[in-house]
Amino acid sequence: MAAFAGLGVTRRGLPWIVAGAPRRNVWSPFREEKKPAVAETLEEVKEEPILVCPPLRSRTYVPPKDLQSRLESRVKEIFGSSAPSNWQDISLEDGHLKFSFLSRLADDLGHAVPNSRLHEMCRVRDVLDFYNVPVQDRCKFDELMASNLPPNVKITWGY
Repeated sequence: MAAFAGLGVTRRGLPWIVAGAPRRNVWSPFREEKKPAVAETLEEVKEEPILVCPPLRSRTYVPPKDLQSRLESRVKEIFGSSAPSNWQDISLEDGHLKFSFLSRLADDLGHAVPNSRLHEMCRVRDVLDFYNVPVQDRCKFDELMASNLPPNVKITWGY
């Protein structure tokens, strides 16, 4: 042990360390120094734009006066010009035809059939009935304020 101590090598614990040489100099050929990437990621985060929520979409829908003629023209366009005279009784069992028919109507009228009601659209007549119903974009509180309330009932929005 004295021979090793004279050479500058001592034994401390399990590893052998060269006396007088810092530990990083001994292991540096085997390790690559890591560069700090934290500063770069912070700069990237600062450059991202702040997301702003879009305004709420209005769901108001008023059926057009020529709704029946529009539906009939779409039926002839999708199902072919050889559509039967009773075009309202055409079945929508084929998924591809149903999708193309409803998507074109949604683009044309600006009002789509919600997912929760798609299973109810079995015939063209069901689609016609759906698009004949007007939709108002008002909540119940707005409707109550517009109605004739008794004098002892008041609705205030400043809460």
